[in-house]
Amino acid sequence: MIVACSGGADSLALAAAAVHVAPGAVHGVVVDHGLQDGSGDRAAVAADQLRGLGAASAEVVAVEVGTAGGPEAAARTARHAALRAVSRDRGDAPVLLGHTLDDQAETVLLGLGRGSGARSLAGMAPWDPPWCRPLLGIRRATTRAACAALGLAVWDDPHNTDPRYTRARLRHEVLPLLDEVLGGGVAPALARTAAQLADDDAALSTLAAGRLELLVDADGSLDAVVLAGDPPAVRRRVLRAWLAAAGARELSDAHVRAVDSVVAQWRGQGVPPLPGELEVVRARGRLRVLEGPRHVSGAPARSAGPPPTR
Repeated sequence: MIVACSGGADSLALAAAAVHVAPGAVHGVVVDHGLQDGSGDRAAVAADQLRGLGAASAEVVAVEVGTAGGPEAAARTARHAALRAVSRDRGDAPVLLGHTLDDQAETVLLGLGRGSGARSLAGMAPWDPPWCRPLLGIRRATTRAACAALGLAVWDDPHNTDPRYTRARLRHEVLPLLDEVLGGGVAPALARTAAQLADDDAALSTLAAGRLELLVDADGSLDAVVLAGDPPAVRRRVLRAWLAAAGARELSDAHVRAVDSVVAQWRGQGVPPLPGELEVVRARGRLRVLEGPRHVSGAPARSAGPPPTR
């Protein structure tokens, strides 16, 4: 198994627990984002700590952080890409991440503030290959106490207290204020909400997968007439999965709802183009995904072909 470790309390406590449970089977990975002076030295110290804990091996992986989505999202994208690569090199080994209950609460709160749907409010999953999050039921204070008991020197990333970052402000300003106003217990309550919504989302997604199998033809087209009779929550999940299978990426809720409008509220209207120059058209009661600009040198758009679910 792979343990991602920054040298912070959460990931160090996780590494210590992993080595205790599976001695000789832990490979530690420290991702150096290169965003701070001395980050390489700091990463090397964390790798040494992993070896000292008994990890079979440990490595530092340097990444280049882009700018897409802002600094937090860009760093996460680069980090996940690096960890996925290590996982693939090790036979798709699971990657253990040190996210705690407090991280889960912050994730749910971010989703609430952005008007996200149930899928986002369900937060982080304990197991979402290759990611494994064993500490989602553990408070951050517990991981820090564990490190203190083990005599581990914890590195506190200054970015975690930098008010320029949204999550840092949630952690140090918003959640403490909510605890004060609501009498405490906000983080566990948000984590419980995530667990409940995760169960609901899993059930609806299973229903949607079954409907998708029934409603997609061999040519990849989708029966819009029959789909219109499904509950909206199932219908939109069917559409999202169908669009993703046809090659649509970075779909927003607005994109899915636009496609849903030609299913549930059909009046002959069109659908705005989707990311990747994809277009959804309705003809004879069926939806199809077309690729590319509609009129290139007079050529018609090409069908995106059948989705892999068939």
